[in-house]
Amino acid sequence: MADELKFQEFEEAADLLFADPGASTISLSTPGTAAAAASASDVRLNLSDEEENQQESSGLLKGEKQTGGFWTFEYYQSFFNVDTFQVLNRIKGSLLPFPGRNFVKHHIRSNPDLYGPFWICVSLVFSVAISGNLSNFLWNHGDPQYHYRPQFHKVTIAALAVFLYAWLVPLLVWGFMTWRQNTSRQTSAYSFLETVCVYGYSLFVYIPTSILWIIPYESLRWFFILIAMVVSGSVLVITFWPAVRDDTRTTALSVMVAIMLLHALLAIGCKLYFFNSVMPPPSSSPTNSPSVNQTSQMSKS
Repeated sequence: MADELKFQEFEEAADLLFADPGASTISLSTPGTAAAAASASDVRLNLSDEEENQQESSGLLKGEKQTGGFWTFEYYQSFFNVDTFQVLNRIKGSLLPFPGRNFVKHHIRSNPDLYGPFWICVSLVFSVAISGNLSNFLWNHGDPQYHYRPQFHKVTIAALAVFLYAWLVPLLVWGFMTWRQNTSRQTSAYSFLETVCVYGYSLFVYIPTSILWIIPYESLRWFFILIAMVVSGSVLVITFWPAVRDDTRTTALSVMVAIMLLHALLAIGCKLYFFNSVMPPPSSSPTNSPSVNQTSQMSKS
């Protein structure tokens, strides 16, 4: 009786399959087997999720962005795909450079952008031009011969100087590093977008510095210039030295010196042009001077 009950279900299932071969069947397993299968599927799902995350993170670390062609709006939109927290964090990193903390690897390699560099350059243009006008007004304030006239042409000059520096110099640095990477022992280099990003954020320190240049004391102005050049120059040196140190020592040092000289040239040039502190000599009319009148009368007599 027990054997009949034991194999009865299998005989009925066999008869059903013989009558309808296309019928679907459901297999029953023990609870332990079902739990093991479910756990195995969960593990496979978890592993697949981790692999997808690793692939996404590796793509971000390599700087690869899934965008369309350069004629599409999405291509340029990817360069401005940053939030306020990322921009503020990168500005903070440019103001607080630490030895051994590469600005590219720790701040921008996951997502280099042009949003921060663009607005930093625009803010620097207007801060230099406006502060230069105010400085000129305050320096000559009280001179009866001085008549204030806003110098709007300085905005154009400041824009040319800042944007040419922020784009042309990174292009030269990137081109040189790429060339040396292909012809010498250099093994590491940055992309053009990363190079522009570094230069753009390194200029942020000059925005508050240009505002402080309004103070009509030459010693303080040069002190502020020195501090700004040290801070921003440290960001450039710490960032680009690992990319050129594998090259010959002469080439590496020459690149660093050229980068610092161009950076200092921008700061000193802005100071001398927009914040010229030379007081114009007082103009005195010879007809109003009593000594001149007396001398002319004596010569006539």
